[in-house]
Amino acid sequence: MIRTEKLYQEDPYLKECTATVTGVADDGVILDRSVFYCQGGGQPGDTGVLVLSDGSSKRVVNTIVQRETGAQLHVLDEEETLPELGMEVTARIDWDRRYGFMRMHSCMHMLCAVIDAPVTGGSVSEGRARLDFDLPDPIDKEAVTEALNKLIQQDQPRHFRWITDEELQSQPELVRTMSVSPPMGQGEVRLVEFEQIDLQPCGGTHVARSGEIGEVRVSKIEKKGKQNRRVIVEFA
Repeated sequence: MIRTEKLYQEDPYLKECTATVTGVADDGVILDRSVFYCQGGGQPGDTGVLVLSDGSSKRVVNTIVQRETGAQLHVLDEEETLPELGMEVTARIDWDRRYGFMRMHSCMHMLCAVIDAPVTGGSVSEGRARLDFDLPDPIDKEAVTEALNKLIQQDQPRHFRWITDEELQSQPELVRTMSVSPPMGQGEVRLVEFEQIDLQPCGGTHVARSGEIGEVRVSKIEKKGKQNRRVIVEFA
């Protein structure tokens, strides 16, 4: 399998990097290293541009896992021509879009700390996100909004650390999601910790401190099935 060094796993604030084209497909490019987040875990793939040595650029409209190879594929706009193998490029993300996802994804970790119930699904989108909880009893959206903002305002630092697949399997309480498996299979799993708030395995991009999330509000809580509650959060 062609692997891409995922620079965003250690530093989600990197906006660009130099890279080499190691593979091409009908609709995209594989790089040896990248700052582009690859769609997964409910978070969309990054968009942006690949800047060539002559100053021209090619528009990246999504970043996904290529089904055939498992490689990270930078999907180009359908009107773009593919660069050549071995070509050096500068990979540059749409930072404002990414940073919004970072803030909202981190907010979902705050929500996990507020609502003590297993997560059955979720997704992050521009300006809003949702989590589904295995929760039979109704909850008050104003109370959840107040609790969320109190955690955010604590401005606690975020840390990454890595544990082995075996260590995670021995600590099942760390896994909050019932529908999405942690990003295992590479030998190590990254834990995301907001001090005194939340600790769980996650491959997504996150802000450095909870205070960067900013003020949010719970816009809706919906009943989905017999004992499933969908909580939708937006930036205030």
